[in-house]
Amino acid sequence: MRLVDVAGETAMAESDGVVRTVDVSLIDRPQPGDYVIVHAGFAIERIDPIEAETRLAWFEQLARDSARASADTAPPSGEAVG
Repeated sequence: MRLVDVAGETAMAESDGVVRTVDVSLIDRPQPGDYVIVHAGFAIERIDPIEAETRLAWFEQLARDSARASADTAPPSGEAVG
């Protein structure tokens, strides 16, 4: 997630258009624009922006591939399943 606003030990973080409040107390000097790994509402690690963009692109590709695979195995519309 990318930090968009930091206020003390709390920040607003955005990923794919979704904004969440996260605790940044475990990150040294968090700044807006930082990319972080978030687990259970806590930013647990800052990551390099290039690495973050690479990972995000990879996750988007996985989601597209998964959606395509699901569509390929779905029964034709109107056909009963089971």
